[in-house]
Amino acid sequence: MPREPVATDFPSHIHLSIVQRPYKQSPVNILIFLHGLGDTKESFTHLANQMSLPETTCISLQGPNSLPFDLGGFHWGDDITFDQSAGTMDYDTGFDQSSKVVGQEVIEKVLIQKYGYKPRNILLFGYGQGGMTAIAAALTLRMELGGIVSIGGPRPSSVSNLEDGGIKNETPIIVLGGSSSTLITQSALTSLKDTFRYVEYAKWSKPGDGMPRNKDEMLPIMKFFARRLQSRSSVPEDAIEVG
Repeated sequence: MPREPVATDFPSHIHLSIVQRPYKQSPVNILIFLHGLGDTKESFTHLANQMSLPETTCISLQGPNSLPFDLGGFHWGDDITFDQSAGTMDYDTGFDQSSKVVGQEVIEKVLIQKYGYKPRNILLFGYGQGGMTAIAAALTLRMELGGIVSIGGPRPSSVSNLEDGGIKNETPIIVLGGSSSTLITQSALTSLKDTFRYVEYAKWSKPGDGMPRNKDEMLPIMKFFARRLQSRSSVPEDAIEVG
C-alpha cells in the first residue's frame, strides 16, 4: 500500500507544499497543483486546504524558474519572452524542463517508483501556464493518469500531439475557459481532441480564464473529481487487488 508522501523524499531543488488529511490509512489519490505564470505554490496550497478532497493528498509544486527583473513569482517555461504590443509575457515558451520535473522527477521516480502509487490514482490541476505544464507532463509520460484539470491552459505548441503510432493519450482531461478573451479557442480544443481521447470542455459565461469565483464555476471541476478520484471506502480492509 502506498504511503503518505513527505517533502524530504523529493529532489531538493523541487519546491513544494504537501496538504495532508488525517486518515486511518494512507491516501488513495495524489492531486498535483501547478500554479499560473508569475505565482507561487502558496496560492494553490491554500486552495488545496479549502477543497479538502476525501482520501486525497495534495501537492502544490512551484515553477522551477523565477521571473526576471525582481518581478517576484515563478514560471514553468523554458524561456521568458514578452509580447511588446500587449505588454505581457508569453505563456507558450517551451516546457522541456518543467515536464521533466513534474512528469519524471515527481510522478514517475517518486510517486510511482518510490511510493508505489498507480498512475491512475495521480491527477493534475493546473492554471494557465500550469495547465500547459500538466498537459506537457502527461504527454511526456505516455501513460494513463487519473485526470487533468486545465483552467485556461491549452496544449503547448512544442509538445508532440500524438504518441508513437498515432495513438491518443488515454488520460481524461477537462479544460475550462471564459466566454471571451480566452486561450481556450476552437483551434485549442481541436488540438486537445487530436491529442487526448477523452476531452471535456466547460465554457464559463464570464470573460477571461480567471480562476473559479463561485460554486457554479467550480461545479464542473468537482463533478470531474467525483468521477475520477478513487476510493477504498467500500472495499474491505483485507481485500486483495487483482490485476
